[in-house]
Amino acid sequence: MTTSVLIVEDEPEFLQRFTEAVLADPELSLVAGVTTGRAGLAMLDAQPPDVMLVDLGLPDISGIELIRHAAKHLPSCDVLVVTMFADDAHVLGSIEAGATGYLLKDAQATRIASAIHEVRAGGSPISPSIARKVLAAFRVAPQAGVQTPAPAAAAPVVAAAPAEPSPLSERETEILRLVAKGFSFDAVGELLAISPHTVVTHVKKIYRKLAVHSRGEAVYEASQMGLL
Repeated sequence: MTTSVLIVEDEPEFLQRFTEAVLADPELSLVAGVTTGRAGLAMLDAQPPDVMLVDLGLPDISGIELIRHAAKHLPSCDVLVVTMFADDAHVLGSIEAGATGYLLKDAQATRIASAIHEVRAGGSPISPSIARKVLAAFRVAPQAGVQTPAPAAAAPVVAAAPAEPSPLSERETEILRLVAKGFSFDAVGELLAISPHTVVTHVKKIYRKLAVHSRGEAVYEASQMGLL
């Protein structure tokens, strides 16, 4: 069984490069190479691929719309972004929409093919510079909060009860946030510059501390406890 690939890329040079990378790999098959977002949507519905390679700067609609469509209607389809955009808004917007991986267009053709295999194996290929942005965003996110207005002058002031200390260490919380976002253990290891074995060790400690037995249970329990 080959992995079917749909390419959505409007720049001829890159469309040709990605197409050649897919055709050169005997384990990959090309569904189509299209140059607009609407053509990509039509192909997703007409001939659903295993993997969609998508640029974000398409001439008609944003590639993020295609990612959302695939995530909603084709959950088995992995989405690999290959783009020039390296800013936080595009990176985080793509990941939140459901992208499985994020590569910059300076990646070699051989990297494109290996990234397709990686996402199908459960990995999350990310360019190193993008990984740093993702990690920085997760580190900042816990500090961001919505400020509530001060109580009216006439209202009695009630001292808030002290928050329960988290049973998880800072590193364990960091790992759980990444896992909750859908990153594989290998991808978490890449983002945090630690080995997948170390990630698994931390995850086992998280399970034990939260008295759970699976990733989903850990995320749910941590959310209920206000840890995420």
